[in-house]
Amino acid sequence: MLKGMWKLPKWCFSWDEDSLLLQMKDGFSLETEFIYVGSLKVEVDASEQEEVAQKLLDNFNCVPTFLPHDLQEKFYHGFCKKQLWPLFHYMLPMCSDHGDRFDRLLWQSYVSANKRFADKVMEVINPEDDYIWVHDYHLMALPTFLRKRYNRVKLGFFLHSPFPSSEIYRTLPVRDEILKGLLNCDLIGFQTFDYARHFLSCCSRMLGLDYESKRGHIGLDYFGRTVYIKILPVGIHMGRLESVLDLPSTAIRVREIQEQFQGKKLILGIDDMDIFKGAQEKMCRKRKRETYLTAERINQVYGSPGYEPVILIDRPVARYEKSAYYAAAECCIVNAVRDGMNLVPYKYVVCRQGSPDMDKAMGVKTDTPRTSMLVVSEFVGCSPSLSGAIRVNPWDIESVAEAMNLAITMPESEKHLRHEKHYRYVSSHDVAYWARSFMHDLERACKDHYSSKRCWGIGLGLGFRIVSLSPNFRKLSIDHIVLSTEVITVLNTLCNDPKNTVFIVSGRGRCSLSEWLAPCERLGIAAEHGYFMKWSKNTEWESSLLTADLEWKEIVEPVMKLYTEATDGSNIEVKETALVWHHQDADPDFGSCQAKELLNHLENVLANEPAVVNRGHHIVEVKPQGVSKGLVPEKVISSMVNSGKPPDFVMCIGDDRSDEDMFESILSRVSCLSLPIAPDIFACTVGQKPSKAKYYLDDTADVVRLLRGLANASSPKPTRIAQFQEEVEMVGFGINMGHQSCRFRKVLVFYFWEIPFSEYSFVDAYSGCSY
Repeated sequence: MLKGMWKLPKWCFSWDEDSLLLQMKDGFSLETEFIYVGSLKVEVDASEQEEVAQKLLDNFNCVPTFLPHDLQEKFYHGFCKKQLWPLFHYMLPMCSDHGDRFDRLLWQSYVSANKRFADKVMEVINPEDDYIWVHDYHLMALPTFLRKRYNRVKLGFFLHSPFPSSEIYRTLPVRDEILKGLLNCDLIGFQTFDYARHFLSCCSRMLGLDYESKRGHIGLDYFGRTVYIKILPVGIHMGRLESVLDLPSTAIRVREIQEQFQGKKLILGIDDMDIFKGAQEKMCRKRKRETYLTAERINQVYGSPGYEPVILIDRPVARYEKSAYYAAAECCIVNAVRDGMNLVPYKYVVCRQGSPDMDKAMGVKTDTPRTSMLVVSEFVGCSPSLSGAIRVNPWDIESVAEAMNLAITMPESEKHLRHEKHYRYVSSHDVAYWARSFMHDLERACKDHYSSKRCWGIGLGLGFRIVSLSPNFRKLSIDHIVLSTEVITVLNTLCNDPKNTVFIVSGRGRCSLSEWLAPCERLGIAAEHGYFMKWSKNTEWESSLLTADLEWKEIVEPVMKLYTEATDGSNIEVKETALVWHHQDADPDFGSCQAKELLNHLENVLANEPAVVNRGHHIVEVKPQGVSKGLVPEKVISSMVNSGKPPDFVMCIGDDRSDEDMFESILSRVSCLSLPIAPDIFACTVGQKPSKAKYYLDDTADVVRLLRGLANASSPKPTRIAQFQEEVEMVGFGINMGHQSCRFRKVLVFYFWEIPFSEYSFVDAYSGCSY
């Protein structure tokens, strides 16, 4: 952003008016203060750094990050340019001409440089009020360092390069670290939907994260936060380009170009000499030589005395001269094999629109219909925004030639319509619009995250992330129960006290649950989401719907089999009252796609059947209407009330989405009852995530500690407390609690459990993590 003019004894600086980061100021009010944190393109001696930094801050609001030469080389020219940039442009390090193999020392330099940039940002920001906008792939680890220091920092990121497909990106050894770094932002911006889709696919395949469209915005759920994804192509600075058109030097040059190509059709192409801006994937020097040889061959075959079909201008071209060529060319071709955005087509369209001074110089009447034709590679980021352009595959030489011919032979009226469409878009979606739109969404995202939520930081190193939860959702403290004298007397005993009721509620079948929980004599069991219930080991199973019609299973099973045969890694679980299609072992994207199709298919064929179709975490389940885990607490509490023994204390612990029905049922059922004394209710989910429960426990280990604490708090102490503690540690949630007595009469505990008793393990069905 800085170059020339402002002088120190040795250094001089001025604004680079072409800098996108400088131009985007037009999208904000004049009262908005900008502080730029970056690095200089030159190395400043340590003895001069303090003076240079102070002058840049005073005169330009710029804060330089001085990197040692060795670190700068390994960070920028090493990891950024030799590993990230080629990979993001679809070049795998298969040989020496296609990027370097992964070097962990370069990665460590990248992380170190990002840390230094973060330190500089922390020196100048007000974390409560300021917004931070990070740009491009050079700083993808920086968000983690900022978030670790300030949990609520308002943080946006925009990637100006392509983001590769998951098949390419997954080859990067530090793929997870970079993804997690970006996910520490509130908003992530991409040039095109394809780049955003690739990023989301990587998050799904490598981190197991889900995403969905929320109110027109793509949101990615990450530990209670919704990381918003923004698709927003960068625009050009209209005013700056239009001012160049009115320069006398531009008028003189355009007249010269008209005279030079009088009677000819001028097709313009502007490319950098790098390995992605042409049809030949060579290193730059090789490509440059090949380009000249190709032009020479074409001119020899198709040229004539005084006429060369191909003219190469291989030198620095001033802005006014480029604008003159844009204005004079009837067609512009941008044929890169891979490019993040490329604003050449936008500039071409604006220059073809002209200005009064340009019209006068070219001898064009003011009311003359304007035309412009674009031939654009489908692999260039600007391609989706230019619906009137002729899109081509740059690898298909014949189709490119046909497109160029079509562009110059198309009727003038069609050219005019295409130009008008492009000019309306380019002029309304300029750089100011881009900046304003991004900041609007960043403000909205941050308000959603931090206006009414509490935040915690968890994780180490580059695995650090923030958990964001509502203020009413808090960790259930053991002391909150154990140290309360009223509740201590309630929790002295559970199953062994006939006045207490304890239930396991599961989606598993009753045969499996009976086998796994056979040692629990007085434990109540609810199987298949509450369709079957038994109050203790020696009682009979009861059905919540004794005459349920299950004939719909004959319709569902053949449909599920079709999807199972077409989806590797999927399977069907057959229950007495339900059918479940699992796709956790299938390809994440394909499995999710198939699940959506299956859901729609089943909803159509079951429209008139007494069954409901639900989609859960890696499952599609069909079960009878009216059946949910919420039935169990409703029935148990009603039974206790009707028998004149209403509960004094209700605890419900679960970790699955289906357990939300229990939380909701307990809260609604208790509120509907006319009880002399309202019971203490502890609805608690396992894992820090949004829930209808009021409390949470971190994991199943917390559940074990809670139950152990309840046992230790027993009064009077049980004679077999040691055996009790051993059993709690084994099964993980305290089934055998029959060694205590209770001073309060009525205690009710529900717990969701899906794992065989013999395995002594838990699965967090919400996140898929095993314990």
